[in-house]
Amino acid sequence: MTITEVSDEDFQEILAQTRHFVRTAVVPREQEILASDRVPDDLREQVKKMGLFGYAIPQEWGGLGLDLAQDVELAMELGYTSLALRSMFGTNNGIAGQVLVGFGTDEQKARWLEPMAVGDVVASFALTEPGAGSNPSGLRTKAVRDGDHWIINGQKRFITNAPMADLFIVFARTRPADDEGAGIAVFLVPADAAGVVVGAKDAKMGQEGAWTSDVSFDDVRVPATALIGGSEDIGYRAAMISLARGRVHIAALAVGTAQRALDESVAYAATATQGGTPIGNFQLVQAMIADQQTGVLAGRALVRETARAWVSEEDRRIAPSAAKLFCTEMVGQVADLAVQIHGGSGYMREVPVERIYRDVRLLRLYEGTSEIQRLIIGANLVKTAQRESK
Repeated sequence: MTITEVSDEDFQEILAQTRHFVRTAVVPREQEILASDRVPDDLREQVKKMGLFGYAIPQEWGGLGLDLAQDVELAMELGYTSLALRSMFGTNNGIAGQVLVGFGTDEQKARWLEPMAVGDVVASFALTEPGAGSNPSGLRTKAVRDGDHWIINGQKRFITNAPMADLFIVFARTRPADDEGAGIAVFLVPADAAGVVVGAKDAKMGQEGAWTSDVSFDDVRVPATALIGGSEDIGYRAAMISLARGRVHIAALAVGTAQRALDESVAYAATATQGGTPIGNFQLVQAMIADQQTGVLAGRALVRETARAWVSEEDRRIAPSAAKLFCTEMVGQVADLAVQIHGGSGYMREVPVERIYRDVRLLRLYEGTSEIQRLIIGANLVKTAQRESK
């Protein structure tokens, strides 16, 4: 595979355009996105023209070809507004698209990556199940070989972009785990395949406009060529690598949203008065703003270092979990302080910090909960020490 790097100069232009789009075109329409529970079609078209549906897909397949160090800079800009915008094209670039980029055959990449990169196809990552969330080893969806086809049966839950997906990246068990591997494969399943049923949109606490739903597979028949990488044992590894990369992206999103919450807090504190005095003059308010700023700066530094270590392949296991854990917990604290600084106003709908408070709660849950990240970090550090002590 030929990898063409995006120069710093070109990337700065992409970043500037994205920042301008977010701040001038999307931020003023956040309330519209919230009220209608959808990203307006004209914004979607602008996103397509900017190439954002394929910013992390290699250039040879029609994408912009950004590496993860560039991805996180973009994510911090996208996190500044309604997270529904990023969610619309996030699976194409992230957990779904990266499975194809990293593990697909040349034929599979040629068939799907280019339409994904231009936004003509939305791919959805179908891993989570009612009994298997952060740990995919509990997977129950099954795929059985039948001649030149596979037959898939199972139920998936909380699948991002499922209501508008054209393609599902479906993880299914082909056999019990054994010495040969986890027995988990991953398949390319078109959304219009017979037996694919997408449930009603989930009604969630926040992130209006970012659609999720259940998806069921009832005797869904796909050809053998739908098996990603042509191997039954790619699925577990593909899921783990894709999720680890995605965790760095989510951490960057959290930093972007935390920056927005901080900016809203500072602007409010500088102008809102109590007894004729701007509340920002009060030391207790200043202390809250100081804690917000410290969290944002620490998170940004951690995300950038983690992305650098991913690109250099120094650390693709512990640092992504540490970044997601810290940054998603941090943005929750920053959002809580933002509501506190706003007082009663911060509890009112149509005030940005109220939406942010609800939106960021999900970041600590998906692509591995905070508890799972702690287990990954702790277990890997201990295992490393045990190996080195022998």
